Amino acid sequence: MREQFGDLRAESISRDHHFAELGGRSAVGAIDAGVQVRTVWLAVCEEFDVPARVR
Repeated sequence: MREQFGDLRAESISRDHHFAELGGRSAVGAIDAGVQVRTVWLAVCEEFDVPARVR
């Protein structure tokens, strides 16, 4: 996430943004709950329109 969004924005996205695809959890909350990191990353990519080549 840092490579795609930069340090500060990645930190904010991972902790403050809640994703419907992840049950309303933040990325950190979803990982802590046992959701696979790849699943979390793909939810972030969908939400923030990350190009397919980066996914």
